[in-house]
Amino acid sequence: MRRKTKIIATIGPATSSKEMLKRLISRGVNVCRLNFSHIDHETAKEIITYIKEVNQELHTHTAILADLQGPKIRVGQLPSSFKLVRGKEVTICTKKRANTIPVNYNNFAKDVKKRDFVLLDDGKLSLKVVSSNGKDTVKLKVVHGGLLHSYKGINLPNTKITLPCLTRKDRKDLAFILKEKIEWIGLSFVRSSEDIKKLKRIINRAKVTHKVIAKIEKPQAIKELDAIINESEAIMVARGDLGVEVPTQKVPAYQKSIVEKCIAASKPVVIATQMLESMTENPRPTRAEVNDVANSVIDGADAVMLSGETSVGQHPLKAVDTMRKIIRDVEKSKHSISKNQPSREIINKERLLSEAICSNACSIAETANAKAIIAITYSGYNAIKTSSFRPNAFIYVFTHNHTILNTLSLVWGVRGFYYDRGATTDQTIEETISFLKQNKLIKKNDFVVNLASMPAQEKGMTNVMKLSKVK
Repeated sequence: MRRKTKIIATIGPATSSKEMLKRLISRGVNVCRLNFSHIDHETAKEIITYIKEVNQELHTHTAILADLQGPKIRVGQLPSSFKLVRGKEVTICTKKRANTIPVNYNNFAKDVKKRDFVLLDDGKLSLKVVSSNGKDTVKLKVVHGGLLHSYKGINLPNTKITLPCLTRKDRKDLAFILKEKIEWIGLSFVRSSEDIKKLKRIINRAKVTHKVIAKIEKPQAIKELDAIINESEAIMVARGDLGVEVPTQKVPAYQKSIVEKCIAASKPVVIATQMLESMTENPRPTRAEVNDVANSVIDGADAVMLSGETSVGQHPLKAVDTMRKIIRDVEKSKHSISKNQPSREIINKERLLSEAICSNACSIAETANAKAIIAITYSGYNAIKTSSFRPNAFIYVFTHNHTILNTLSLVWGVRGFYYDRGATTDQTIEETISFLKQNKLIKKNDFVVNLASMPAQEKGMTNVMKLSKVK
């Protein structure tokens, strides 16, 4: 891996075989996403098993992201396509009644208010609430019409919905997920930091180490962004629903702001949705899509994500190849974030020593034009912290914990290796340099910066930094 920005691929019918997973991972996929909106537990179990087997065969550390559906409101089953005519009134009902549009959310009529907008089918159809009986029936006026089909999504950008962040389906999926060795859980439609806390309490009760990615796709999440970033282990800019819930023209600025805040807070950040959308059917992306991926890399996102392109697309391998090539070209250019590094402000005073060492390791690596920052880690903290400074040097991490190795596959600029020697700090530094040289990741006369803890057997916080010249 000679790139720093990671690739997430959504796994679906087009890529769920072991052979396809092996080809995807061989071509550079760092994280496999399982979308529980479209996958059953039996299929998920099989895919997880395949990914673990491929990791062993290829000596890789591909992470798995289990993405919960969340409180997605949908149209129910219609007898046939429903024609919505501009200016006409229609009725949405939580009960099955003739000549009404069914909805799967029982509190719909209680939550919406007069003049609230109701958007259908990713915003293609727009309605405005005329009245609600507060129980089960809502009358609406069609603002932008068209054909409505069964099970299309409903977005309520002006409405404070009472639907919990974790639905009954999510809790069933979560019970399955927490029994599997999965590194990341995506929480959909996050509205506040309390949503994250609720999920983390469930994770803690299960006594597992799954990390939470908060998906930003609601206007309420934008308002609560700082608290959500603080409570989460990572953030996803889920531009699909976000672009429906807020005015589309605001999404680019929100995306940049979220990336900046995440880097400053040392939290990995993912850009998702429609990155190479046209490659779902076509073998080549549009120029606009290429620029979209490139700008995400320039901004410093930890990872960029493929959705339908790899789950149901006709060219999943070409989509991964295209994304990999865009990343590598941008990272080699003067526009790479490692050429325009963010500030190295230390914000966690409780870990002042570790943070100061990680920050200064990046400064020294830049001054010495070091080719590698080599970290021994027991929790992954120093790797994530060092990554947040976006150094020019690659970050090579050594740990005895396979879960951490997989988890760090989402993190910018980090490549992990298994290491379980009970050596002294000096021996560890010597052995890790030797390993990287043997694997042709560094060479004679290169400068490298080592991060470790002393004494090594205590496995404490990072308190050692050493600049060396490879012999």
